[in-house]
Amino acid sequence: MKGLLKIFEAAGCQQVITYIQSGNVVFNARISSVDQFTDAIGNAIDKGFGFRPAIQLLTAETLQAAIAANPYPQAAAEPKSLHLVFLERSPEVAHVKKLDQLLSGTESYTLTDDLLYFHAPDGIARSKFAGSVDRVLRVNSTARNWRTVTELGKLISA
Repeated sequence: MKGLLKIFEAAGCQQVITYIQSGNVVFNARISSVDQFTDAIGNAIDKGFGFRPAIQLLTAETLQAAIAANPYPQAAAEPKSLHLVFLERSPEVAHVKKLDQLLSGTESYTLTDDLLYFHAPDGIARSKFAGSVDRVLRVNSTARNWRTVTELGKLISA
């Protein structure tokens, strides 16, 4: 994660913090073009590590709003049971309807624009839903469990 931290610092970011080995980076920066910024970060990661990841930027406000809007407060007791799936864009309604067919008995989800909350009290190891979101919605995404999301929220608030 030190290499990732250096990439963001070289891109002009300040107060750069990485969170565990998750690829999550919290930082302050003035970004005039999100596309140019993510392209520069992607190029630097490719050059330094030999792969180019999909990069999603969230503002502090977006992350804090996602935390505040959690429709599954019971997941706080078991934070690995709730996953937030940050979508690249809002999916088409026709694709969303197909998600219901993938849920098992205890699973549920709530979709709000470009954010999907997925509650899986029995875990996601065997979940058909968890492994199919991108394919079914036809939207790139990145998912984080509730513990990671709330820890990132604490880092942003600090």
